[in-house]
Formats: sequence, structure tokens, C-alpha cells
Amino acid sequence: MIKVAVNGFGTIGKRVAEAVKMQDDMKLIGVTKTRPDFEAKIAAKNFELYSAIPENLKLFENAGIEVKGSIEDLLQKADVVVDCSPDKVGVQNKNKYYTKIYIKAIFQGGEKKDVAEISFNALANYDAAKGKKFVRVVSCNTTGLCRLLFILKENFKIGRVRATMLRRVVDPKEDTKGIVNGIMPDPVKAPSHHALDVKAVIPDLDIVTTAFKFPTTLMHVHSLCISLKENVTPKDVVNVLEKEPRIFLISSEDGFTSTNKIVEFAREVRKRYDIFENVVWADSIGVDGNELFITQAIHQEAIVVPENIDAIRAAMNIAEKAESIEKTNKSLKIGELSRFL
Repeated sequence: MIKVAVNGFGTIGKRVAEAVKMQDDMKLIGVTKTRPDFEAKIAAKNFELYSAIPENLKLFENAGIEVKGSIEDLLQKADVVVDCSPDKVGVQNKNKYYTKIYIKAIFQGGEKKDVAEISFNALANYDAAKGKKFVRVVSCNTTGLCRLLFILKENFKIGRVRATMLRRVVDPKEDTKGIVNGIMPDPVKAPSHHALDVKAVIPDLDIVTTAFKFPTTLMHVHSLCISLKENVTPKDVVNVLEKEPRIFLISSEDGFTSTNKIVEFAREVRKRYDIFENVVWADSIGVDGNELFITQAIHQEAIVVPENIDAIRAAMNIAEKAESIEKTNKSLKIGELSRFL
């Protein structure tokens, strides 16, 4: 039984913590918060809570929130830590804590790729992460791209990929930042970083990406144009994608005309409307000459959760790729959304 600590009980951390508790080969031994807010109170009622900042122990005590100790105490009990800290804090934690004791760590895509030995996507490079001490799960957008493009690359002869990300500007709970009435190129000068991150996982893929921030909080949307090196029909692509549990095919004919409608559907069938799958509009899949077009939506709050679970197994070398993915899918009910349609 792998003893897992989750450092950071925020948007990703709370979802990873719950997912770890659903696994039969892992034990969640604690989570951390930096300060005694409402999320800390929720965490303390459901998990063993520790202070992510040792100097803040007194703040939790004064707020009447029971903590078991500091991050230093938690790490002494763990085999692996999933770092779900804000961007750039993970590398600070690595230098301050993780490298000083023998503990493996899983980082998130907000960190630079050199924080870890490998950037990770379960479908694309699970085996390469086996036994690694430091693994970085790529960002939500990159996870969505890696999944889709790995499947296409495995089944068809493809050339250059051009992908445009229409990014949600902030997560729903972030109320102090974000554009209100505008669209922001991110960055202004193309390409965006996503292509480099995808190539860190799938090195031989020819891809260029651009991105724009939109005043929405629900999901990202990707528009992809992929060069084909063989004759492929839309039906061929649909047949391949519908076999992968981490891809959820939808149709505008079923009312899925926007990310709003996708979220409304997910609210009825998933806690927090967490969508762990890539959501691909089947009727967006088209071929014009030698170019394949696909549009997909990505729920940024949840899509990396199964990747974190698989990354734990890979780093700890306790399961083969197919076994880990199957266990994760089953525990999180990944691949079952279509039964509600």
C-alpha cells in the first residue's frame, strides 16, 4: 500500500486527494493547507490536515482547526507526495523539502519541465516514468492534446499539427483576477508553450500551438488542424476515439452546443461536474483534402486527476500501464458518461 501525501488542497489537490482515497493500492495519509480558510475546515473534516507552512501552525490553532503537524511531519510518513501547490511553488518545495529526504514527488504542469526527470501523460509515456523520483504531470491543455494526438498518431499516419487553444481565463473560484470583456492573445507572439510541452511527452510529433484567453471560467476549447499522410475518413477517426475511455464523444444534435451545455450535463452525473475525459464534438471531425479538423473541450479542474494517479503508480513502479489506467478509470468511472445519453 503506497502512502501518499497531497501538498496543497486547492482546485487540483482536493480532487487528487479524493481520487487517491478511491484506489485499493494507495493510502492517503494527509493533505496540507497554507492558511485556515473554509477549504482548510473542509479538509480537516475529511482528511488528516497539516500546515503547508510550518510557521503557520499557530494560525490553525487560533482558528480552532485541528492540524496533525507541519508539512515536514507529513513527508516523514509518506512514500510519495503529489505537489498541488500554486505555479512555481512546487519547485520551491522540491528544493526546500523533497530533495533533502528520500521521497518521490509528482508535480503539476504549472512548474517548468526541468522540475522533474520526465513530463508525463499516462497514454503517451507511462513506461518512461517507471521508477522516476520526480515526475511532472503536464498541464490541463497539454494533457488534452497529448491524449488525443497520441491516439491519432498510433492509429493514423499524421504530419504537422496546428492547434489553437481558447483558454478559460481563470478557474471558477478565482475572484481577484481575469479579463472581464476582452480576448487576450497568450502569448501575443506565437507559438504558445503548449507545443513544447507536448513534444516533451511525444518528442517526434510535429506541432505548433497558439492560445487565447477568453472571459470564461468553465472549460478550455481546442481547435485542431492535422495534416494526414494517408486517406482517412471522419468515421475512421470516430471509430478509433470511441474505443478510448478517456475520450468522451458528444454531438451538437444532442444539445451539446457549447461548454455551458457540457457543464450542465456533467452537473447531473458527476460531483463538482468533474470531467476527467477529453470532450470531443464528433460532428466537428471533418476531412478537407489532406487535413483533419477536430474540436474538443477540456475541463481544466479535473482532466489531470487521473494522470496524477497513474503517475504515482509509474513512479512507484507498482503497476504496468494497462493495469494502472484500467484501475484509475474504473475507480473514477471514466468512460461511463456516454451511458447517460
